[in-house]
Amino acid sequence: MNHRNVSRFRVGAIAATAGLVGALAVAGTARAAVVTDTSALRTAVTAEGVVQHLEAFQAIADANNDNRQAGTSGHEASVDYVEGLLDAAGYDTWRQEFSYERVNFTGSSLTRTAPTAQAYTLGIDFFPMDFSGGGTAAAPVTAVDVNLVGDRASTSGCEASDFATFPAGHIALIQRGSCPFAQKADNAIAAEASGVIIFNQGNVDPADDRFGLFAGTLDPPVRSIPVVSASFAQGEEWVNTEGLAMNLTLAIALEQVTTENLLADTPTGRTDRTVVVGGHLDSVGEGPGINDNGSGTGAILETALQMAELGINPENRVRFAFWSGEEDGLLGSDFYVAQLSKAELKGTALNLNFDMVGSPNSVNFVYDGDGDALGVSGPNGSGLIESVFTGFFTSQGAMSEPTDFDGRSDYFGFINAGIPAGGLFTGAEGIKSAQQAADYGGTAGLPYDPCYHAACDTIDNINEDTLDLMADAIAHATLTFAETTSAVNGTGKGNGTGKVDWQFKGNRALR
Repeated sequence: MNHRNVSRFRVGAIAATAGLVGALAVAGTARAAVVTDTSALRTAVTAEGVVQHLEAFQAIADANNDNRQAGTSGHEASVDYVEGLLDAAGYDTWRQEFSYERVNFTGSSLTRTAPTAQAYTLGIDFFPMDFSGGGTAAAPVTAVDVNLVGDRASTSGCEASDFATFPAGHIALIQRGSCPFAQKADNAIAAEASGVIIFNQGNVDPADDRFGLFAGTLDPPVRSIPVVSASFAQGEEWVNTEGLAMNLTLAIALEQVTTENLLADTPTGRTDRTVVVGGHLDSVGEGPGINDNGSGTGAILETALQMAELGINPENRVRFAFWSGEEDGLLGSDFYVAQLSKAELKGTALNLNFDMVGSPNSVNFVYDGDGDALGVSGPNGSGLIESVFTGFFTSQGAMSEPTDFDGRSDYFGFINAGIPAGGLFTGAEGIKSAQQAADYGGTAGLPYDPCYHAACDTIDNINEDTLDLMADAIAHATLTFAETTSAVNGTGKGNGTGKVDWQFKGNRALR
């Protein structure tokens, strides 16, 4: 832990005058409304300031094979950049190293060979399932007991009888639904399929995305043939393509990754009410990751720097966290939470998570902490966090809408440990609806971020108006929870077991 230039944090918080109001509670017990004036910090945190950090991340990627992936020189340079600024601002910074094995799919491909040729993109159009086999399947494609109408209820591939007339050697095209992916894949293998594509179900499920590309697992052992996932729209197109044939190649290699989280603490503030404000600093290997997630970490960094510049001495310690390994399975944040003792778990007031807050075709998504909209709530206190964000947007005359805790970002380890969480998200590969286009602008029928997990996620892939609003919301929520004496803490006595052995178990759907 580094102790540098602590004097930058002058005593005294921003005076509470005409500020925004957050009604805060502990473990569901009502408290008097706490007024926190965040106007000075919100004025200081500008889109221009955040974009300067994004330009630095872009320059780092340009100099390091066009990415900032965990375990690479691009990520290390990103950590150096952020750490240098936070050290100079007077934060106590420290690095938390961890290692894991990463599956490398370089050389993998999916190509339609008939009736016309078309190449598909790894991570956009298809994704290998955990415990898939490697190799090549070049064959006609046969759909297995799919249902594309009505509620799209599907038992596709769940019974051996589904494959009674399946031609040996073909690639099996299977719809998600009803049974584990492993069961579907194993039935296809028993029917002598050369490869398997499992596409999303296409039904409405408030607890899950049943339309987009998804990450799934077959569980051990590794299968003998390649097995990949695809979106519902892609699967529907393939089912309706007469004479379809494909070449599916999975090249699978393991590489050892050593990387690190960067943590930065305010030198003052109650350590038994630590507010963890985080986002992941790593990108995918395919691109610079400027929206995903330079936008979130850039806004967090600028908030931290302006808090120091304004001399804010928070009531509660704020820990700014820049996670690594998120793109490989939320590994850095999971590792952090796994190392917390019972006392540290109990002393973590809440987690604010910011992942993709500058999407070019954006929606103002707020995590549905109380579950009243989408049916899946976070730990006790998460609803209160949601209300601080929604109240902010209302105060600015802006709309917002809920998004669910689907386990796709770094809040996941916190909510699993019983720590309340919340945050913002402006959209990834999901498709903007006509109503959302009417509410927020942009274009219906296109992804929120057309460059999600792609090489084009560059400095040109940012909606600065959205980034400006989100940066204000981040500053507001951070200071609100840093200053209140009624810190949210939903852990009770803590349900952790102290420091534990940690290993990568992945974050994949089973069915």
